Amino acid sequence: MSADDSMPLEGWDHVELWVGNARQTAYYYERAFGFRRHAYSGPETGVRDRASYALRQGEVTLVVTSALSADHEVSRFACRHGDGVRDIALQVPDAAAAYAVAVERGARGVREPEWLEDEYGRVQVASIATYGEVVHSFVARADYAGPFLPGYAAVEASGHDGGVGLTLLDHCVGNVELGRMDEWVAWYERVLGFENIIHYDDEQIHTEYSALMSKVMADGAGKIKFPINEPAEGRRKSQIAEYLEYNDGPGVQHVAIQTDDVVRTVEAMQERGIAFLATPETYYEDAFDRVGEIDESWEDLRRLRILVDRDEDGYLLQIFTKPVQDRPTLFFEVIQRHGARTFGEGNFKALFEAIEREQALRGNL
Repeated sequence: MSADDSMPLEGWDHVELWVGNARQTAYYYERAFGFRRHAYSGPETGVRDRASYALRQGEVTLVVTSALSADHEVSRFACRHGDGVRDIALQVPDAAAAYAVAVERGARGVREPEWLEDEYGRVQVASIATYGEVVHSFVARADYAGPFLPGYAAVEASGHDGGVGLTLLDHCVGNVELGRMDEWVAWYERVLGFENIIHYDDEQIHTEYSALMSKVMADGAGKIKFPINEPAEGRRKSQIAEYLEYNDGPGVQHVAIQTDDVVRTVEAMQERGIAFLATPETYYEDAFDRVGEIDESWEDLRRLRILVDRDEDGYLLQIFTKPVQDRPTLFFEVIQRHGARTFGEGNFKALFEAIEREQALRGNL
């Protein structure tokens, strides 16, 4: 539960992407990321205007949706932003109550509370707007035993894929315009009762060319975490400025998913064709001195280009995919936590420089 009892949050429910072609996108996340198709919604289930595929791995539910006509809001979103995250949905005990509190605190309502019902029971949903065209849905599903939501039918998972070892959502990062970070920090504090648990400024996150600032918002239990980035003034265009340009505004920059064995997960994803950001060999020259003893093989980390960092609670291992669509916007992070509760501050410079190398290849630095 959140520290703010008037806005009790039970955890993540799902992340929904609005895309140009949901069938092909679902196939990509199945084959490349090891998700399994779990439920489907579309004309065959009585939904006339869109097609959605619910995919699962571990405790992570990823939904991909595309529209069946050009003038649909999903089509307009995909045309404007490219494939991207539309909804970061949160589980709550009472969606109507959460919605009422959020709107009373200044949130803009997108979907008023409603009950969805079928033979498996009922689910209550409501949605509020956050930065850009991203929304947070509140989902109350205690009275439901179906595959995902009413309107979805269970489907046979294609093949017998056991996944790549992804277990649960860790955090979702938003990029907002210069000067807007503190506004959204205040919004999460006021509307959802979150706390600003970490602050990184442009002295900590910078390279020779560019910089960013970031604040991490979290619920009281620390399960739901939303870092928010804004660009900082630099000599050249920062990765955040590039994102805002290609996304045509604010949006979700990356989704971080935990694993219990980052080496196995990254090996499996590479075998499936996933490209990760490359870390230069020089990173590993002082990594051991900086981090110290770890359970994993340093040779494995160097071979796979996995980053490692330590804080007062333990250490973490992390790696970032290249963008998962042609626009340099949404990407994913794979993270394994050994007690560490921060976000790899010691790796920011290496990550930033890796992204800048990709920017330079695109001619955008």
